[in-house]
Amino acid sequence: MAQISEQSVLDALRAVRDPDLHKDIVALGFVKDLRIEGGDVNFRIVLTTPACPVREQLQQQAEEVVRALPGVTAVRVQMDAEVPKGRGLGEKVTVPGVRNIVAVSSGKGGVGKSTVAVNLAVALARDGARVGLMDADVYGPNVPLMLGASEARPEIAGNKLVPVEAHGVKVVSMALLKPGDEPMILRGPILHGLVKQFLQDVLWGELDYLIVDMPPGTGDVQLSLAQLVPVQGAVLVTTPQAVAVADVRRALRMFETVAVPILGVVENMSYFVAPDTGRRYDIFGAGGGQRLAEAYGVPFLGAVPLGLDVREGGDKGVPVVLSQPDSPQAEAFRRVAEEVARQVSIEALKPELKIVMSGA
Repeated sequence: MAQISEQSVLDALRAVRDPDLHKDIVALGFVKDLRIEGGDVNFRIVLTTPACPVREQLQQQAEEVVRALPGVTAVRVQMDAEVPKGRGLGEKVTVPGVRNIVAVSSGKGGVGKSTVAVNLAVALARDGARVGLMDADVYGPNVPLMLGASEARPEIAGNKLVPVEAHGVKVVSMALLKPGDEPMILRGPILHGLVKQFLQDVLWGELDYLIVDMPPGTGDVQLSLAQLVPVQGAVLVTTPQAVAVADVRRALRMFETVAVPILGVVENMSYFVAPDTGRRYDIFGAGGGQRLAEAYGVPFLGAVPLGLDVREGGDKGVPVVLSQPDSPQAEAFRRVAEEVARQVSIEALKPELKIVMSGA
């Protein structure tokens, strides 16, 4: 029987390439704990996110190339994930334990930004990621209601706020601290302080992703977030209609101005399929989000169709990815979550990728 060496296994695995990072899994350092016992080969592949859309593809390819080596009788591949820590920028304060901060924003209200943020957070948590959701939309803090946590109240531990947990997601919102229908009347300096408190005076613990639901527009909260902490990137939400797309263009430019990368564009309420006839209706127009993404050279993260399930899930406090997991809307949100996780990993690994590429 041919003797199997560690080097021969690693050389074989160099044929397996990550389609997003454009390097092989050995050069990227994904292969861990390689053990060879006779004809048995065991190793782990540690991906950059538990929401990796090509997880099964990479596992199958790795098994095939190693099994083809002379002398190999069995291959066992364990798939794991470790989300890389996002970039640090200058003197900006990082949030202890939080690996990546992702802002979900829109140029205008009424496009379903909070719905996207909530379903994105829950979908990532269901994939095994550690997720927090900061409701920074202080004028319309609806996140607790949409997660069924509006009656919960955060506790205090050591002068720090302990987030409420709902559907596997840690949540902080003004709606939890100041319940009722009293309006939020806050000026810029107070908003800045509030954002700072939500970031630094909350016991977020160890998180792979902190999703921040931003207020619509390009105001004080967006600027405060960008100034205070290194934001890994922004997800921009729009509908297909021209007015919404025009407003998102301004939000895109604002994030570029404050050096926050654009992870991509989500087109919400993209179309409606009549349940009785199956006919598709482009109620708000068609393709506006994708054209915007193409025009600015940013990723198009996906289109989410209109559906009663989304509204009903939000009203009942059970997001559609949980309440109707087989619906087209839930499937679309899961794909968006996978794409966001992919783009976060690409952004986080850019410095390492430059080193790998220069040494290749």
